Amino acid sequence: MSIFVVALCTFVINIFFGYWRANTRKFSLQWILAIHIPVPVAIGLRLALLGWNWYLIPAFVLDYAAGQFLGSKIRSWMGKQDDVPLTSFLPGDLGRLMAARRRKNSLAP
Repeated sequence: MSIFVVALCTFVINIFFGYWRANTRKFSLQWILAIHIPVPVAIGLRLALLGWNWYLIPAFVLDYAAGQFLGSKIRSWMGKQDDVPLTSFLPGDLGRLMAARRRKNSLAP
């Protein structure tokens, strides 16, 4: 398995957790969980598929942080779109946002 695939999986997983983190109060239990739950997942994925290499740690820490950052930016962008109430669940919010847009477009003359 290539480093790129594992890094991409780590990045994508952290987008969802960054989205969740953006909807929590800083330093609350949910905030801490949103940051720390993906850590064993990312480490396990890396160990299972790539083995233990010290030189990969900085790259994966940056990859992890980038996914968290992008997830929070997606949530702030979606919050500015329509009058759709957002939750902490990215797929559900995307579905509600798309449904609201379809309703809005079908009502337009």
